[in-house]
Amino acid sequence: MTAVDAIVLAGGRASRMGGVDKPAIVIGGRSMLDAALAAVRLCARTVVVGPHRSGLDPRIVQVREVPPGSGPVAAVGAGLRALGPTAAPLVVVLAADLPFLSESTLTELIRYGNESGADAVFAADESGRPQYLIGVWRRAALAAALGRLDSLINQPMKALIPADTVTVTMAGIADCDTEEQVRRARLAWDTGVAELGGSSTRPAPPPTAATTALPLDEARDILRTSLSRLTDYRAELRSVRGATLAAPLTAVAPLPRFDVSAMDGYAVAGAGPWRLRRDIGFAGGRRPVGLLPGEAVRIATGAHVPDGTTRVLRDEFARIEPDDTLHQRPDSPLRDDIRRHGEDRDRGDLVAPEGTAVTAALVSAAASVEITEALVRGPVRARIIMTGDEIRSTGPLQTGQTRDSIGPILPDVLSWCGIRAVDQVHLRDTPRGFDEVLGAADDCDLLVIVGATGGGAADQLRAAIARAEARILVHRLAVRPGGSTVVAELANGTTILGLPGNPFAALATLMTLSPALVEGRTGGHPQRPLVGPLHNASAISGPVTRIVPARIAPYGGWLGDPQVRTTHLGGLVDRDGLVIVAAEATDDDLVEFLPLRV
Repeated sequence: MTAVDAIVLAGGRASRMGGVDKPAIVIGGRSMLDAALAAVRLCARTVVVGPHRSGLDPRIVQVREVPPGSGPVAAVGAGLRALGPTAAPLVVVLAADLPFLSESTLTELIRYGNESGADAVFAADESGRPQYLIGVWRRAALAAALGRLDSLINQPMKALIPADTVTVTMAGIADCDTEEQVRRARLAWDTGVAELGGSSTRPAPPPTAATTALPLDEARDILRTSLSRLTDYRAELRSVRGATLAAPLTAVAPLPRFDVSAMDGYAVAGAGPWRLRRDIGFAGGRRPVGLLPGEAVRIATGAHVPDGTTRVLRDEFARIEPDDTLHQRPDSPLRDDIRRHGEDRDRGDLVAPEGTAVTAALVSAAASVEITEALVRGPVRARIIMTGDEIRSTGPLQTGQTRDSIGPILPDVLSWCGIRAVDQVHLRDTPRGFDEVLGAADDCDLLVIVGATGGGAADQLRAAIARAEARILVHRLAVRPGGSTVVAELANGTTILGLPGNPFAALATLMTLSPALVEGRTGGHPQRPLVGPLHNASAISGPVTRIVPARIAPYGGWLGDPQVRTTHLGGLVDRDGLVIVAAEATDDDLVEFLPLRV
């Protein structure tokens, strides 16, 4: 789908309601501005036009039309200027007075904008009346429409409307312009039926309570962009593997700190042949006395070259005569073989940008330029919760019990993704057992809960999440296995990752979502996926995305397992990883590969 930005108009004092701040009016437990921002949350960038509002996501750009209160066209112009020349090809223009607008409604409107080819697509209510402040524009057409006006001040929205438009009748798009409409809207949330402007529609639930299964890519994007960031702090880099830089890392000292020999050989001064001195330069040892023209001194790799050195002659290019005269061998290349002061990095040079993962390579690169600590977020600290009366980790099995075959390896799997397991507990199947677990989750960043995510009699997690008033980000996944996965966020910021109880389903979902979860919590850059052809994709694919074990094919790419037993991990023996197979994939389609690292 074409990239989309959003302009949300939230500037108005409602003259028909005595000048109140209309976008701040609360209906159904959230302000109308929050409803608009929830509807556009998957847009690439969002600009809110209106008075500055504290508490908005810092990634949202806030601007004001000039002069303030100069109408919707001036506000649209201010929003488009704020997006700048890199604005997405499609731009949503949305008023913040639509309490029942849902993300799915807007997604449908964007689809029409992609497929119609029109300059603009507008929603219309059930009476056919177009809502020009619920529209999807082609950016070029919007810019051209604004450019045709001599002035943007106090212009009606109809002054912008191009000839090439499409109007789509949609439910749940009634606005609130009067106190009576606000009263009816609030009543609608209590009774389940909205009656605004003479139309009758069913109000959409808040997006955080959505019950539809999300495609895998959409779920990952939500985790990257919607999870609360961890607090940044300063730490020794070698102690926080798996964390992410919260600020750019710049060199404290040059590399190399001085001119050093790049090879074992001879430091020479001037043109040869050279008179070889008896002293030797060692790495970390005393620097040899300066060379005079025609002199040479034996030197080791990494040693500080003496003053007067013009180049280093490596051993394989050198010949020494009995009288201690040093010559360059005939036909050998003329090389420098000196690493000059600061040639790799100078003081202040960038070592790594903000968002870079703290890896062994980064720790080493930082140490080479005298950096041992940095401002970081993470690593994510996880508590593992194994559920089910039938699960037993140690000791002999009793009647009806089964061995915990995934709990022992979860800390390792989490570590592959940069997550640290701080502890692991087993929770019995009780109606309120999860309440205590969720209530005591303020000492970790992530709860990894295995089991109890379905709808069975013993599956209590979702009810506990509702009682805790947690914000649900992923209700279910459109993937097999792993469809019952749930991701939510508690009020204290702790992430809940509820995984299916079947071991393979739990492992597959964990490996698939954990990198995006870490990126969302730490602000890390998205990992580059490992992609290649799946040679037998048609034997695996079905109506929804599947995750199956795979092995590396001798001729490149992968071969996946068409059949998977999810109740144990035996299918991973002698497999190199997992592949994510899109719905209806065909042979040799590109798939994402998740390597197993044990």
